[in-house]
Amino acid sequence: MNKWAWTSLGMVFVNFILFLLVRGPNVNLPLVVIVGSSLSIIGIVCAVLSKKIIAGTAGFVVNGGVLIMMFFLLLAMGISQP
Repeated sequence: MNKWAWTSLGMVFVNFILFLLVRGPNVNLPLVVIVGSSLSIIGIVCAVLSKKIIAGTAGFVVNGGVLIMMFFLLLAMGISQP
């Protein structure tokens, strides 16, 4: 695995740590969604740049899953507001 693949998988790790650290009723959800989505998009770009089949696919799938989770969080946030 090259540095792009490690960076892509590192973005997943950073998103996971962000998810664990920023919790509670007083959290700024739009900021969490923006930061998480940005890190996930950067991870997808790094996975594409890695040009390794297995590492690139793994990084793309896992970062895509995080991006989908952030989309559902944004959707739930929009539904809950009056």
